[in-house]
Amino acid sequence: MLKVLTRTSLFTPFRLFSPPTLFRLPVSLMSTAAVKRVGTHNGSFHCDEALGCFMIRLTNKFSEAHIVRTRDSQVLDTLDAVLDVGGVYDPAKDRYDHHQKGFDEVFGHGFNTKLSSAGLVYKHFGKEIIAKELKVDEDHPDVQRLFLVVYKSFMEAIDAIDNGINQYDTDQTPRYVNGTHLSSRVGKLNLDWIDPDQSAEKENAAFDRAMTLAGSEFLDSIRSHARSWLPARSIVMECLTARHDVDPSGEIMILDRFCPDDRSKHWRVQAVAIAPDRFESRKALPVQWRGLRDDELSRETGIPDCVFVHMSGFIGGNQTYEGALAMARAALKL
Repeated sequence: MLKVLTRTSLFTPFRLFSPPTLFRLPVSLMSTAAVKRVGTHNGSFHCDEALGCFMIRLTNKFSEAHIVRTRDSQVLDTLDAVLDVGGVYDPAKDRYDHHQKGFDEVFGHGFNTKLSSAGLVYKHFGKEIIAKELKVDEDHPDVQRLFLVVYKSFMEAIDAIDNGINQYDTDQTPRYVNGTHLSSRVGKLNLDWIDPDQSAEKENAAFDRAMTLAGSEFLDSIRSHARSWLPARSIVMECLTARHDVDPSGEIMILDRFCPDDRSKHWRVQAVAIAPDRFESRKALPVQWRGLRDDELSRETGIPDCVFVHMSGFIGGNQTYEGALAMARAALKL
């Protein structure tokens, strides 16, 4: 299908953990007996439990809960919820660990990446969190749409990285190291081993910063998708439904509003990619047009007012709607 666009840590064999410690509790909350307590492990932290703790505190059930950081099973058993420690996954008891033998829970909906503690919290509470952000009921169709797209674009990578799943099936050594992703940035908030103050208080303060970092990016993802992706999706779906009015083949779609590109008064012809994260097109513009511009391109195509065709053939331009549509129709035949 072609669419016409308008105006367009070092790994070590063993780790020794400090004795179990409790997260410092805000004085304002210590006197509130009804506030729930959510546990996760102490020691070095990762993105998944930092984000999971942030998310679960956004729910009605665990709103502003105390975070208790310990590996003491007797303490964990007394808590209202436990994330990333304890060796149990049981949502009925609000236990969300993923390290135990035999754990193979995935998000579903076509996703097969094993979940981390963050993914488990998102799976069970994500719709509630999104609905509260949108200020709508959980059964609103936009909640389900955002639930899926935020998992795909944000959450799945956190699950995969925490579970040691490579992004690609390959034995080749990566050409470069990417230490800028969220999981890496959260990891860098851990105390340096040379820091003379390795107290539980300082460690918990670092975890607090990690929750804030991971949580802010999670909420940014929801909000940007709600603010930009949902409206753009509505435009695309409307235009997709009307595609047979443009050409009987149904293989050309007109985007009659920019979302988000507005590039002068020219029209663009863009091939549809084989997948959102791939550069290859389902049907690129013809090879003989690629790299040509203006009059030379118009002569080659036999279509007036052509502007350009990219060397890869994924996009081209024309000064008019009629010209762009003619380019799309001709490209389908060549």
